Amino acid sequence: MLAVERVEAPVVVTSDEIDARLADVYRRTRMRGGLLEGLVGIKERRWWAEGDDDGFVAGAAAAGVAALEASGVDPARIGLMVNTSLSRHWLEPATAVVIHDRIGLPRSCQNFDTTNACLGFMNGIEIASSMIESGLIDYALVVDAEDSRPVSESTMTRLADDVATSRDVMAEFAALTLGSGAVAMVLGPAEDHPEGHRVVAAVSRAGTEHHELCVGDNESMVTDLKGLLEAGLDLSSALWDEAAAAHGWDGGMDRYVIHQVSQVHTDALCDRLGIDKERVPRTFPTYGNIGPASVPFTLAGERDSLSAGDRVLLMGIGSGLNACCLELAW
Repeated sequence: MLAVERVEAPVVVTSDEIDARLADVYRRTRMRGGLLEGLVGIKERRWWAEGDDDGFVAGAAAAGVAALEASGVDPARIGLMVNTSLSRHWLEPATAVVIHDRIGLPRSCQNFDTTNACLGFMNGIEIASSMIESGLIDYALVVDAEDSRPVSESTMTRLADDVATSRDVMAEFAALTLGSGAVAMVLGPAEDHPEGHRVVAAVSRAGTEHHELCVGDNESMVTDLKGLLEAGLDLSSALWDEAAAAHGWDGGMDRYVIHQVSQVHTDALCDRLGIDKERVPRTFPTYGNIGPASVPFTLAGERDSLSAGDRVLLMGIGSGLNACCLELAW
C-alpha cells in the first residue's frame, strides 16, 4: 500500500437533528429519542450537498486523485481501478467507468465495480494485490464513495407515516446510522517500494445462512439488529479462533482498524476477541457508518500516527454474512 486518502462529505447532520425530525414518530410510538447518540454512540454523520446527485462520484474521483498524488505513481501506470461503492445511480454501466473518466486514467487501465456489503473495499485490496503479485498489472487504485442521504431521507419519510409502528422504527433504525464519504488507496509491487506498507495476509470466513438479517437498497435498509450482532460476533469469533494465533494477531497488533458500526458493536467485538480497546480508533461518533468506505476511511485518519514497523489489522463484517481480517505491515 503506497497511499490512502479520504474525502469528507461537506454537510454535517447531527443525531439531534434526526431525532427532531422523528419527534412525532417517537411520540406516537411511545419511543424515546436520543438512542442514536446515547446508545449507538453516533453524534453526527456527513451527507453530500442536497440536490448534488453527483456528490459521491465526485468524491470518489477526488479521493483517487489525492491518493495518486500522495503515492507519486504516474496515473499512466495504473493497470486496474476497482470501485467498491455500494452507492450507484444505475445498474449499467458500472459506476467505475464514470470515476475512471473523471480521474483521467489511461485506456489501458481495467476498471469495474465489485460489491460485498461493507467488505467491498477489503476485497478490492485482495483483488488488486493478487493481480499485482501475479504480474498482470503494476499498480492499482481502489476507490469507494458512499451517499447515505437517499436511504436516510427515504427512511425518515416512510417512518413519518401514521401507520408506522415501533417495530418499523427498530427494523429500519440502522439506516439512520449511515454516513457519507469517499476514500481511495494506491497499491504497487512491494519489491519496488520499500517505503510502502506491505499487505501481509488476509483471512475470510462466510456465514451466508444469515443473508436475510440485513437487506438494503437505495430506498430502505431493514435489519434484525440483535440477530445481526450475534451472528456477526459468532462468525468473527470463529475466524479469530482459527486464524489469530497462526498470524500473531491475538495481542501483537499495534492498531485494530475495525469496521465502524456503533459503540455497541465495537465494544462487543473487542470483548469477544480480547482486543485492547485503546488500540481501536473510532470514527463512527462523528462520521457514522460509511459502509465499505469505513475501514479505509478510518485508516486514512490514523495514517500520520503510525510508525514504521507497526502491525495494523483491518477487520470487517459485511451483511450476508462475511467477515475478513487483513494485515498491513506499516
